[in-house]
Amino acid sequence: MPRSTLSRRAAEAADPAEGSSGRSSARVVAALEALTRSEEGLGLAELSLAVGAPKSSLLGILRSLVALGYLAHSHGLYRLGPRSFRLAADMLAVRRFPTLVRPVLQDLHARTQETVFLVQLDDVARRSTYVEGIDSPNPIRYTVPTGTTRPLYVSAGGLMLLAFQDPPFIDAYLRAVPLDPLTPRTITDVAKLRQRLQSIRREGFAVSLGETVPGAAGLAAPIFNADGSVTAGLLIAAPIERFEKRLPEFKRLLREATSLVSGITQGPAPETVVTSEGRPGPRRRGRRVAAAGN
Repeated sequence: MPRSTLSRRAAEAADPAEGSSGRSSARVVAALEALTRSEEGLGLAELSLAVGAPKSSLLGILRSLVALGYLAHSHGLYRLGPRSFRLAADMLAVRRFPTLVRPVLQDLHARTQETVFLVQLDDVARRSTYVEGIDSPNPIRYTVPTGTTRPLYVSAGGLMLLAFQDPPFIDAYLRAVPLDPLTPRTITDVAKLRQRLQSIRREGFAVSLGETVPGAAGLAAPIFNADGSVTAGLLIAAPIERFEKRLPEFKRLLREATSLVSGITQGPAPETVVTSEGRPGPRRRGRRVAAAGN
């Protein structure tokens, strides 16, 4: 069955069950799908037929999409707009992200000889996820299976991801999530945790010493998105004794790695510096400075 037929039927099926909101959402999707198959664009009448919606009902949806930048309208034709292409690029980047990061992770592993991870924020479950990892060759090492999740209030990766979220996210998280201790070193006091998050944001690194697993330590640094947000980072994990001896070296190597990942995933970008709030800000001149901290 052609996709246009499927889209139209989906839009029609939403009518009785989900009311005007569900109907409008289905029509938005159907209109966008119809336009992805048209290089020249489509007029209102053609879109009405493709979507299976009256022109009068569809017009308001199309105007909203044009105002938002998802569609462009000229000479009576609607086409995909710049925000639609940006959305598609972002979706592809998310799927390719672990593959792009893996060479950097391999280099970090070779230089540290410790376990290294790519961690990402699951903002729905409000946890950190180990999405990619390479184990240390040392017989005594720290290892976590890919796909393992941790609370955000504990572990270097979780603390780093939490520290670089916007204040409303942090406030809502601390109100909703009980700070249960995983080890005697886990911070369970909200005020102390807030101070810790501020320090992580200021320094650009999160260090965990036996707070999640006794005897295990971790160092995490953020990977900044183009808009300054943070949804992922890199992590070095090792037994505490080896970790503490090499912490300054690990910070330098991790800073270099996160800077390189940002260059790979974002492509050429204006120079950035770290602001007083710990977020990257624009810089017109000078050498590009990694936003991972000091």
